[in-house]
Amino acid sequence: MTSTRTATRADDEVFDFNLNAVEAESGLTPFVFLWASKDNPNRRLTMQHMEGLNVWPLMAAADSGDAAAMAGIFRVALGDEQWEEFRKTPLPQYKLKALFAAYRKHSGADSGESGASSDS
Repeated sequence: MTSTRTATRADDEVFDFNLNAVEAESGLTPFVFLWASKDNPNRRLTMQHMEGLNVWPLMAAADSGDAAAMAGIFRVALGDEQWEEFRKTPLPQYKLKALFAAYRKHSGADSGESGASSDS
């Protein structure tokens, strides 16, 4: 019979990895793009750099497939207010693909694999 032991450490003991000390490898420069609306032909929308996005809502969106994962990235990157504005203007799929490709390139994402792809 095998028993399982859980090791515990006191707060003042050494740790294996300090996540608090990790910093981004890039400047996390926001991505700004032009997307006209009825009221503003020069409307600019700003997305947070992909590497700076909160992963938790992205993972939740990815559970629903690639399209939901991509929408989740845009929603988090734009923020709630801009996301709602962004969705008011019809968007053809070919433009969404081009926008996502440009955003990934800006963020330094590997072009070989979609950021919205799952590991399944």
